[in-house]
Amino acid sequence: MKKMKIGVVGCGDISGIYLTNITGMFAANLELVGVCDLVDAKATKAAEEYKTRKYKDMHALFADPSVEIVLNLTRPYEHFDVSMAAIEAGKHVYTEKPLGATLEEGIKLRDAAAQKGVQLGGAPDTFLGAGIQTCRKLIDDGYIGKPVAATAFMACPGHESWHPDPAFYYQFGGGPMLDMGPYYTTALVTLLGPVQSVCGMTQASRETRLITSQPHNGTIVKVETPTHIAGQMHFASGATASIITSFDVHAHNLPIMEIYGTAGTLSVPDPNTFGGPVRLYRPEQGTFLEFPLTFGYPENSRGLGLSDMAAAIAKGEKPRAGVDLIFHVLEIMTGFYRSAETKSHIHIH
Repeated sequence: MKKMKIGVVGCGDISGIYLTNITGMFAANLELVGVCDLVDAKATKAAEEYKTRKYKDMHALFADPSVEIVLNLTRPYEHFDVSMAAIEAGKHVYTEKPLGATLEEGIKLRDAAAQKGVQLGGAPDTFLGAGIQTCRKLIDDGYIGKPVAATAFMACPGHESWHPDPAFYYQFGGGPMLDMGPYYTTALVTLLGPVQSVCGMTQASRETRLITSQPHNGTIVKVETPTHIAGQMHFASGATASIITSFDVHAHNLPIMEIYGTAGTLSVPDPNTFGGPVRLYRPEQGTFLEFPLTFGYPENSRGLGLSDMAAAIAKGEKPRAGVDLIFHVLEIMTGFYRSAETKSHIHIH
């Protein structure tokens, strides 16, 4: 099996599991070439731990002809600039979610990748794991009949009490929809198919947030993005879904995700994980029963989408976590904001 050579831009918190899995779980078709970060100490630590090269900056990484795929693990508002520079350098790109901070950024990246003839894909890849794939099989095999509706909820009080650097969650490109929405929206699209239209309402409950985690305890952050988004999605299949993502909820008893069909209900595991419990309700059973996972990758397999991209490139195929999916998800999520601004339904192209 051909190994695709990976260069990593960004050595923050999420990089650890990626680097571990690139050099372990997916070492059969991925090879880590090097890393870089704006904070030199982070790049140095990662390079030493994973015994790889450290580039002085991303441009040096892009200039290395051995790098075939750039893994973009920067902060959300940096995704566009890093991905665009990598594409212009002729590299395939796999980016952390979201694809861009705006629909316009997504369009530019999609078009640039097509013009350069490179693959563009990205997170989340959790939908490729055992949990969501088992749910998809149950739906395909008719266990809940025809899907009618779905609900998806991600609600918490925000990340400022535990995250070491939470400010970006409240800045341009942040907020609960662009941060956590990709997991839920991608799972819904995987299970129910493409979305035709959306509508949404948004709000920000507070103008500022107080960080209480270390090392920025006591710092006040200005809120620049909505922190509570409620959306409705209409699928090409005729099904509808309600989604809420919020950093304004202290506690709740809402389900994470459920799919409602004419013959039953499917309780979907947390789409931020690769496994989790899959529970099925059928009227003749009268209760939810846990269903065994029937696919691989139930553990934390971040990098699965990157490995899938490498395999697809080697075969001349499209990756499953490719631009068609991640752009569709970005258009849906930004559609909620556009709907709230215009007070109208938004057609998804």
